[in-house]
Amino acid sequence: MKKRIFSGAQPTGELHIGNYLGALKNWVALQDDYDALYCIVNMHAITLPQDPAKLRQKTLNLARIYLAAGVDPSRSTVFIQSDAPEHSELTWVLSCVARMGELERMTQFKDKSQKGGHERSSVGLFTYPILMAADILLYRTDLVPVGQDQKQHLELSRDLAIRFNRDFGETFIVPDPYIPKAGASIKSLQDPSKKMSKSDENPAGSIFLTDDADTIAKKFKRAVTDSGTDIKFDETRPAINNLLTIYQLVTGKTPDECEANFEGKGYGHFKTELADAMIEFMRPFQERLNSVSDAELLSILDSGSQKAREIASVTLRDVYEKVGLK
Repeated sequence: MKKRIFSGAQPTGELHIGNYLGALKNWVALQDDYDALYCIVNMHAITLPQDPAKLRQKTLNLARIYLAAGVDPSRSTVFIQSDAPEHSELTWVLSCVARMGELERMTQFKDKSQKGGHERSSVGLFTYPILMAADILLYRTDLVPVGQDQKQHLELSRDLAIRFNRDFGETFIVPDPYIPKAGASIKSLQDPSKKMSKSDENPAGSIFLTDDADTIAKKFKRAVTDSGTDIKFDETRPAINNLLTIYQLVTGKTPDECEANFEGKGYGHFKTELADAMIEFMRPFQERLNSVSDAELLSILDSGSQKAREIASVTLRDVYEKVGLK
């Protein structure tokens, strides 16, 4: 039997090329070799205030992006988190297994609660990592494609699985992370010290998946560069290193081929060629994005939730029996 992978994204903000290259592209590659479940984690989104109508629409838009990126519902299970109530039910059980100290050490909670004020932060924001653990453990997941910013949360998932198995008997698979070697962290075009982010106040720092050709060209033209003139991979020059990494990922060239292509050429030429490569890379994705009908999308999501719940219900029944709720 194939090992199982699980991953998901929140329907908040607009996805950018960093999300595509760092996550979605890998999801597509992994679905051939693994039993893949890809979820729109809309329950995570409400840890912060959301407009209900916009959240519903963004949830469907994100599912459409999954499909346009190449996630194939005949090979992967695509579903909306809130359509499987088992996620909430397992979260409560794991909340009774988790420790306050573990959650207080979560750096994302510290960062987000500081922005809005600790006393005003929702309890959901605090317990967010437990819901993430439930998402993963519910499907007895072997492998989790995860960015560096979520690695701490995955460690909590592993700890909760080990603790539950120890206290109640073997129930969960302890999941391992899958972190790609290249492209896991695409940086902002305006500030290469930060990750490209859908919540960045400066939209010029991100190439969004729905940007048209003119917008893409303008953003790369305005992208910051480092001192010096050589166009080579160099971690001490984060701006050019980031742009070359993006070029490598959208063209499929090796690092040596990328450097040879721009030997003796200036930043202006490089940025123009990078923009052209990105536009061509995005073209088939954007064409597929506009071709998925609402009826087709809803049918895929309904089928996906049924498949997900078939797996989730078995795990939850086992958990309830182990803790004495059944």
